[in-house]
Amino acid sequence: MKTDPNTEPNKTVFLQTVSVALAQLKQQLQHDYEQAYPDLREIIQLVLDEEESNAWNLTLFPHLLLPDLVEAHVANLNLRSVETKHANVFAPNHSDQPAFALCG
Repeated sequence: MKTDPNTEPNKTVFLQTVSVALAQLKQQLQHDYEQAYPDLREIIQLVLDEEESNAWNLTLFPHLLLPDLVEAHVANLNLRSVETKHANVFAPNHSDQPAFALCG
């Protein structure tokens, strides 16, 4: 199967963008879980790393799965779920304007 050489730069930019978003999300999740479980810092880091790997194995959009995978893993450890603040990591909207525009 041949790939179009013109799409390779776009693929690279996409993967870099996803990687940055995922790193920011992991950082926020780690902060949130460490606030709830300060004595479990190393375990939280291990859970995040393991679930990041699992998310990458499942999709090219791991940032969409990571919070749920981490939450399920934490539940398997018999720990309670933590209120996370990751919703605004990807596309914070600092204005009252809609995030889309209608073409007319």
